[in-house]
Amino acid sequence: MDSLITAAARALAAGDPLGALKRVALRDDASALALRGIAMAQLGDFVRAKALLRSAARTFGPNEAVARARCLVAEAEIALVSRDLGWPEKALAAARATLEEHGDQLNAAHARYLEVRRLLLIGRLDEAAHMLAQLDPSPFPPAFTTVHELVAAGIAMRRLRTKEARAALARADLAARHAGIPALRAEVETASLVLNTPAARLIAGGDKRPLLLDEVEALFRSRALVVDACRYVVREEHLVVSLATRPVLFALAQTLGEAWPGDVSRETLVARAFGGKHADESHRARLRVEVGRLRRMLRALAEVSATKQGFALTPRRASKVLVLAQPVEDENVSVLAILADGESWSSSALALALGTSQRTVQRALDSLAASGRVQSFGRARAQRWMTPPVPGFTTTLLLPAPLPND
Repeated sequence: MDSLITAAARALAAGDPLGALKRVALRDDASALALRGIAMAQLGDFVRAKALLRSAARTFGPNEAVARARCLVAEAEIALVSRDLGWPEKALAAARATLEEHGDQLNAAHARYLEVRRLLLIGRLDEAAHMLAQLDPSPFPPAFTTVHELVAAGIAMRRLRTKEARAALARADLAARHAGIPALRAEVETASLVLNTPAARLIAGGDKRPLLLDEVEALFRSRALVVDACRYVVREEHLVVSLATRPVLFALAQTLGEAWPGDVSRETLVARAFGGKHADESHRARLRVEVGRLRRMLRALAEVSATKQGFALTPRRASKVLVLAQPVEDENVSVLAILADGESWSSSALALALGTSQRTVQRALDSLAASGRVQSFGRARAQRWMTPPVPGFTTTLLLPAPLPND
């Protein structure tokens, strides 16, 4: 490897893409093409970056398997950053295996981290945590430690373990300072904001107030019966009943929870659960059926009893009932929460991350675009959606699958 290629590679490792381009911008050999591709990716031109990396992979000779594998890993990182979550996992795994086989442990570890970050994005937390536990960043540069701790913090936040998340972010900040890469420090600072931004709203006794993530964690550890409208479950300590696939039942549970310790009239329940303005006999009959189903679902946690006016929710062991609502009132809040990371997403990637159908996501995007809250660029499969970060709330509690609309 000649001196210019070496200097360009060092510039990229230090987060200086312009310095790297000054050295290899006019060269078309395979190594230069690969470095130019990585530099363009760091500058945000992902289309040009992918083209350069693919050209470099084709230019490398048949005996340069490691170089081609590195190009593939770089392309996978671009796919991850541009939220192309459908990028083939097997191709990245094959590239990682090639790097490990040839002793390139640094880039093999980088490939592993890309796999973990993808799992985190699509909510497969157990797999992500298991794979992360097998990685030791200590033999590698501080930038790897930063990435490792950022992923660890992300998993901890999604699991509502804020103490673990703060410790991981502190370690990430220290490693980022040692790495001396401004972009990494900015990423750590952005991740840290999540812990100091409202994650949900607490509804109790008619009052509403925002909650930080650690307050939500404390709420889940309390003896209260919590109707969780962020994850569509009803919980009490470690006992959780999911109503994510039963939107009518959850609407009834939420309405009853918001009214506790009082009851809710049948007219109100019909309006909230079925969208009906007036409770006729058919609505009342359906309400009785759905309340019976809710009663069976929640029998271990609470009793749903009939009153003179309607129905009431009475916890069996808990001393109170609280409702945890989404931080903003918007039917498409889950889509907005994903887009709040500032990256551009395809509708298919959004559907994968939210665990719902692409048609449901597309309807939400069309609605948000009509109101000017999101914008798209590109066409067909190249179409991407994005929005500036939504101020005032964090996304952590909104990433699980929403209520099905199909």
